[in-house]
Amino acid sequence: MRKFKFFIDFDKEEKWLNEMAKKGYQFLHKSIFGYTFQESEPENTIIKIDFRRFKNQADFIDYITLFEDSGWKHVSGSKGSGAQYFKKIDPNAHDDIFSDQLSKAGKYKRLSEMFIELGLCYVPIFAALVATDAIDIAALFHPKQLYLTKGLWDMTGGEFWKAFLFETPFVIFRTLSWLFIPIMILLYFTFGYKAQMLFEKHKNQ
Repeated sequence: MRKFKFFIDFDKEEKWLNEMAKKGYQFLHKSIFGYTFQESEPENTIIKIDFRRFKNQADFIDYITLFEDSGWKHVSGSKGSGAQYFKKIDPNAHDDIFSDQLSKAGKYKRLSEMFIELGLCYVPIFAALVATDAIDIAALFHPKQLYLTKGLWDMTGGEFWKAFLFETPFVIFRTLSWLFIPIMILLYFTFGYKAQMLFEKHKNQ
């Protein structure tokens, strides 16, 4: 079974995954396409999430091994995915993968930095597209300029509506393609801000 959800707050995500386990859905994997579950017996389990990216596979393996030696199985996550999911398998292990509140808060700091980095990557691309007129900012504020049919606004009656309705889907597609990058910049910065606020909240608890 596959479910798609989006979380910034890891605590809420952990709670949801643990509730799914109680309903008989074992968490198997997380990707950009959502969460993959397998039907199983209801289970009172503890899943915790860290956020780390690694430059090389060796460091990633050492990281996983450290947790497994502490009674936590690595369920999902890769060297560059960021989010790392662990399931408690040793009943004698501590109920959290973090030893102190500052370490727990640190995952939100790393998440915030990732979102800000992604947003900043899009800024020069957007600026270059605007500078080369690949994106016409002025046209976005004057919708008539988005229509390229010569003399369209001087047409009347059926001739106008035929030309207008024919071109409108292309205008919508062109507008959405132009807005994609600024929307992504806004979303990444927004997510980065929210993650930073969660860092401050957990750091001060």
